[in-house]
Amino acid sequence: MNKSWWLGGFVVVGILLGTGIIFLVTRPPRGEPVTLLPAPTAAPITVYVSGSVVNEGLYALPRGSRANDAIQAAGGLTQQANTSGLNLAKVLEDGEQIIVPDLGSTNIPDQNSNSGNFSPVLIDINCATVEQLDTLPGIGPKTAQDILDYRTDHGPFTNIEQLMDVPGIGQVTFDKVKDLVSAGTPP
Repeated sequence: MNKSWWLGGFVVVGILLGTGIIFLVTRPPRGEPVTLLPAPTAAPITVYVSGSVVNEGLYALPRGSRANDAIQAAGGLTQQANTSGLNLAKVLEDGEQIIVPDLGSTNIPDQNSNSGNFSPVLIDINCATVEQLDTLPGIGPKTAQDILDYRTDHGPFTNIEQLMDVPGIGQVTFDKVKDLVSAGTPP
């Protein structure tokens, strides 16, 4: 009788295992498998980098980028760059402008600004290049060259109002740039 118990136990276990396997194989699936999607990527920010950098322009950067990242995206600093007043570690916001002054500028950015923006850097019309003058509103490459030619022909500017003596610059254009330029120390 002892053998029959063992034999009966094996038969019952075999039947249960066989039934379980058949049940698992033949039952319909329970819905769709879960597919994990990658985390959404935050939209990049766009900043404008100008002044003493290799390639001025608009640059799209990942959120959390710093001022130094924007300057590197613009090709880095020129040899004339003056970074003493720049906070290169500042976290940037969308739509921000980074102006890298040159060594001849009379004003440098305010790195302590609570708003997170840089103060305007005045472009010294007595030592600015065509490229720097071309960044001013209403001043294109031709007018920028006219300013340099005027400076060469008539000597350094003693005040910013003299810009209106340059052919092509009238009161309207002057009003656009008067808060962005200086007639600093003549070269």
